[in-house]
Amino acid sequence: MNLLYEIMESPVGPLTLTASEAGLCRVDFGPRSGISAARQGSCSLLQQAKQQLEEYFAGQRRVFSVPLSLTGTDFQKKVWYALADIPYGETRSYGDLARAIGHPGACRAVGGANHRNPVSIILPCHRVIGSDKSLTGYGGGLAIKEFLLKLEGAL
Repeated sequence: MNLLYEIMESPVGPLTLTASEAGLCRVDFGPRSGISAARQGSCSLLQQAKQQLEEYFAGQRRVFSVPLSLTGTDFQKKVWYALADIPYGETRSYGDLARAIGHPGACRAVGGANHRNPVSIILPCHRVIGSDKSLTGYGGGLAIKEFLLKLEGAL
């Protein structure tokens, strides 16, 4: 599989976007790809993802449409795609997400899958908060989670 990555500057710092021919594979915080086999370069999928993220940060995009190519278990993918159903500007608890995917007792497993979301921001794991409305862990750090939720008007 031919993997390319491109680094983009954003209001939350550098983001590294990685794509295959099939779709966007990763959005990593920081200036390097989470996939060691990726090489720096550009392609139309990376350009599309970059443009959509720029529109999101400018307040002009609420839903992403870039094709995705995700690697994970069936359960993880179920959780990841359920993240896209959380409306812009709203939040859900881990319990809400577990119920939404038909596994009401799987809050911790949902949290684990959420933690492994390979395309943060695109699949908005930042919209998942604690049942007490607290901001809980986020791969990019709680300051970025707070920034994204404020950008969307959820805080």
